[in-house]
Amino acid sequence: MIDAIIVGLGNPGKDYARTRHNVGEETIALLCKRLGEQLKAGRDKALVADARIGDKRVVLAFPTTYMNESGQAVGALMRRHRIIDPAQLIIVHDELDLETGVVRVKVGGGLAGNNGLRSITQHLHTQDYLRVRIGIGKPRSKEQGADHVLSRVPKAEREILDVMIERAADIVELIVTEGADSAMQRFNGL
Repeated sequence: MIDAIIVGLGNPGKDYARTRHNVGEETIALLCKRLGEQLKAGRDKALVADARIGDKRVVLAFPTTYMNESGQAVGALMRRHRIIDPAQLIIVHDELDLETGVVRVKVGGGLAGNNGLRSITQHLHTQDYLRVRIGIGKPRSKEQGADHVLSRVPKAEREILDVMIERAADIVELIVTEGADSAMQRFNGL
């Protein structure tokens, strides 16, 4: 019995590695490293690893689809593990509406223009899953949105994002062991 599925959003391939859009994927990679696990190709359009956080059994996953089709992998993983409670799903993703250096926990809510969340919501027919939102800040104009999320990150900002990815991994571990409310109380004020 799996206690939680933890999915980091991003785009597959070297071209997208270390971009703002892939901070969710980087969080999953860090969790795997901390837990001594490796992501392996799975049947559900995702790289997956079975792991334990404390005494909880979890599945760590990174969809191998592009961000806007993330729901295909998430829906398949939820069905495979017979999870119907959206509170057992934790999505780690980039968030334009938060400044770089901010990480927040959210239960349900809107999509904030994130196509990965939109796809997941369409496949699950609910928005009530947990989110760990890693702020990447907004570009100067809407037209720069794609360039902002998909381009290489300047060194100073990259250092901040690396710290935020560490924090996001800490938050995921706390959600799994103590619940979303504990994580929100501890981290949403930082």
